[in-house]
Amino acid sequence: MKEIKPMLDLIRRGVAELLIETELAGKLKEGRPLRVKAGFDPTAPDLHFGHTVVLNKLRHFQELGHHVMFLIGDFTGMIGDPSGKNATRPPLTREQVLANAATYREQVFRILDPEKTEICFNSAWMNGLDAAGMIRLAARQTVARMLERDDFARRYASRQAISIHEFLYPLCQGYDSVIMKADIELGGTDQRFNLLMGRELQKDYGQAPQCVLMMPLLEGLDGVNKMSKSLGNYIGIAEPPQEIFGKTMSISDTLMWRYYELLSFRSSDEIAALKAGIEGGGNPRDVKVMLAREFVARFHGERAAEEALADFEARFQRNAIPGDIPEVRVAVGAGMPIFKLIKEAGLTGTTSEAARMIEQGAVRLDGERVEDRARLLAAGGRVVLQVGKRKFAAVVLE
Repeated sequence: MKEIKPMLDLIRRGVAELLIETELAGKLKEGRPLRVKAGFDPTAPDLHFGHTVVLNKLRHFQELGHHVMFLIGDFTGMIGDPSGKNATRPPLTREQVLANAATYREQVFRILDPEKTEICFNSAWMNGLDAAGMIRLAARQTVARMLERDDFARRYASRQAISIHEFLYPLCQGYDSVIMKADIELGGTDQRFNLLMGRELQKDYGQAPQCVLMMPLLEGLDGVNKMSKSLGNYIGIAEPPQEIFGKTMSISDTLMWRYYELLSFRSSDEIAALKAGIEGGGNPRDVKVMLAREFVARFHGERAAEEALADFEARFQRNAIPGDIPEVRVAVGAGMPIFKLIKEAGLTGTTSEAARMIEQGAVRLDGERVEDRARLLAAGGRVVLQVGKRKFAAVVLE
């Protein structure tokens, strides 16, 4: 039998909470492949690095020889997960759910081993649960128990609406664990209530309760807020190689170690050695380049990683201008201040943001840093504007 401690060390890596470790150790000692479940509702077509925190942990279980069940919540996706929501979320249509689910399969296999992954859809059993079956399931929990959940309690206390169907979501997620006979379920820390519901329902159905493994919510590029497409602080796993590389290089040196711990496939010993190298006087940029290359190689291949590195060095180390920048035409007449031209070219959302970027030394005109925000540009030429590290535009002045 394999030693339990090394397995637990790998499983614990980056984990926010593990319930209950003694139970998990007991399951591991049985020496059988454990049934490891993680569910994803297809509420959007693309996955970002925040989603991959759980996927990476599933990969760890695969490396240990366990059976990973990737559950696409095509049924629960039409209910809408109320976790962390301050208002009832409009349910998705069946067509929206299926369209989003189709992209998930291709994306997850950039991380998981397809030969060791079982793809499940909870509509396979939920569609067969008739009205009587749903009532029997609902009878297993009380309204008081549901209102123990933080987000429901807050909404109830502030007299915000809670729709009855939202109470069904944690019940359905827990019922998934019963049908799938899960030994372990993974999810984010915001899923605590739903994950524990699986334990309770399994006990009700006479099964051994699943262990619960909660992963932290990944901070986005700003290092403050949870990674989110709506906040624009995300890295999408389907984004072009140059975008993944550039965005990774833009994170802070402190946040870099968080990404190493939760997203890198390097061992804990390798990461510790990299940290020691930095403490000994090494350049954090070199370690960040290694991380960016790893991400691009994982999602686009080694060749793309090399090309992204070369592009990054050309663009940002030598201030070279990429050859594929968009061209825009702006009517400037007898003259337009450059801070206004930047906004008109679509490189900032407002003129005040453009002026701020100039003051910060983040704007270049034909490769030269712009110092004067009031500098006028007249019609009759073509210039290249650069704002920050990644925004370029070739502007035809009319």
